[in-house]
Amino acid sequence: MSDRPNRRAFATRPGDPEQWIRSADAAPRDGKPSGFTARLTVDITPELRGRIKIAAFQSGVTVADMLRDLLAREFPTDEGDSK
Repeated sequence: MSDRPNRRAFATRPGDPEQWIRSADAAPRDGKPSGFTARLTVDITPELRGRIKIAAFQSGVTVADMLRDLLAREFPTDEGDSK
């Protein structure tokens, strides 16, 4: 049997935690907005997932759109933040 090559470099994490987050105010290369979104994974119970899906269906929106709106309301952009 031959040994498998070490491929850890493919999945190495950046040394600086700030590199883990793509800045929304980063200038796009071609001058157009990038439409960048970040995926967020949250573990919830199957019961809560069902309630969320029903609420989204009854509102006539997708679960993703409903949760984006909810998060935007709960965590508004604070222009005073220097972060």
